[in-house]
Amino acid sequence: MSQHPQSPQQINVELGEKEAEGIYANLVLISHSSAEFVLDFTRMVPGVPKTKVYSRIIMTPQHAKSLLKALSENIEKFEKEFGDIRSFGDDSGKSFGFKPQGIEQEKK
Repeated sequence: MSQHPQSPQQINVELGEKEAEGIYANLVLISHSSAEFVLDFTRMVPGVPKTKVYSRIIMTPQHAKSLLKALSENIEKFEKEFGDIRSFGDDSGKSFGFKPQGIEQEKK
């Protein structure tokens, strides 16, 4: 029995008007259980100590790992074309927005 390489399956994705506008987020809160990852996207505005969740994405650990890989590959492609992305806080010790868990910021 001969095996033929499978061609990638094409997916038809519909994008509604509301979804096409997108939602801006500069902070994500990530939690997980043994069965799922929960990503709560929000945005912080300077001088406003309160915010709300604008979008919640729930996915399996396998899909979360696939997302990590896809983001890494796309960041690598972006940086090859446009140069390194500088993270906030690289120089000043202060940061804002998306932060890896377990990293504590020094107070200055």
